[in-house]
Amino acid sequence: MKLIMKTEFDNLRLNAKHSFETDSNGEKQVVKIYCNEILIAKKIKLKKSIRYFGVDGYQNHLTEEGNS
Repeated sequence: MKLIMKTEFDNLRLNAKHSFETDSNGEKQVVKIYCNEILIAKKIKLKKSIRYFGVDGYQNHLTEEGNS
């Protein structure tokens, strides 16, 4: 996985074809986005740090609104 922008992550999360789950453990929160049960992106929030990650080829799952 590689770092991606927040806008790309939000585009993936808001896509109706994708599902997501949230897992919180103390100060760490992880949001995972799935397309057909395959992990395509995740957000890791630890204290005040937030990082967004996408798998290779995550761009194929972006909708047009996010690419303009």
